[in-house]
Amino acid sequence: MRIMHLGLLAATLAFPFAHGDRTFGQAADIYSATLMEPNAKTGEVSTEELRRILADGSAIVIDARPRAEFDAGHIPRAHVIDAPGDEQVASVERIAKGDKAAPLVVYCNGPYCQASRRLADRLVASGFKNVRRYQLGMPVWRALGGPTVIELNGIVRIFKADRTAVFVDARAPEEFARGSLPGARNLTAESLGGTLKQMMAGKLTDPPLPLDDFNRRIVLFGRDGAQVLGLAKAMSKRPWHNVMYFAGTFDELAAGLQQKGH
Repeated sequence: MRIMHLGLLAATLAFPFAHGDRTFGQAADIYSATLMEPNAKTGEVSTEELRRILADGSAIVIDARPRAEFDAGHIPRAHVIDAPGDEQVASVERIAKGDKAAPLVVYCNGPYCQASRRLADRLVASGFKNVRRYQLGMPVWRALGGPTVIELNGIVRIFKADRTAVFVDARAPEEFARGSLPGARNLTAESLGGTLKQMMAGKLTDPPLPLDDFNRRIVLFGRDGAQVLGLAKAMSKRPWHNVMYFAGTFDELAAGLQQKGH
């Protein structure tokens, strides 16, 4: 199971997970688990519930982390606050267009991160009526195969600081052949299964995905967000768990990197 690759997740499981009246050990599965923190002013959503929310757009998802962490990887369609503590509520009000009855889901960096709880408490105190938290946060979302978006500034920082990162171009081979990012590998959602069989059989001298370390950062990009999301979803059922995708177009990514000197 992919979560076995994360030591943090093992530590997370030490918390009293629950779902409804059931403890974690009795819950239907890990996807329906929550922390069920004591003395909380707001309820929580499980990974399964958050996936439904993202699919039907039934709540505004708020990332309580700083902009740099958001840029490095966030839940799709989440909004970043990017404001000091005393201005965060006003930022959420703008995102919600002044509707304090709007359903909100706030998250941060997992069980040990209290940014989402602090923000949720401030929102309730300011009059927001429907605030919940995904307190499992980014570590568990990523470990359970949740798609993760990276922003251009996050990619720029990786280019500078992480020489082990693998960049994967999800476009068709003929598009890739006309030019891509320096050092990028080519892999499509359609070719993933066959490529992995060849990799496991040792038939590729330069495989597009790392076999020496399943923790290595993998950045996916493609013609547009829809195309690369297909590969990201396919990768979510594979053992590589530090995978993120750029939701913009290849032209936007290439132009942005060139503008920033890469």
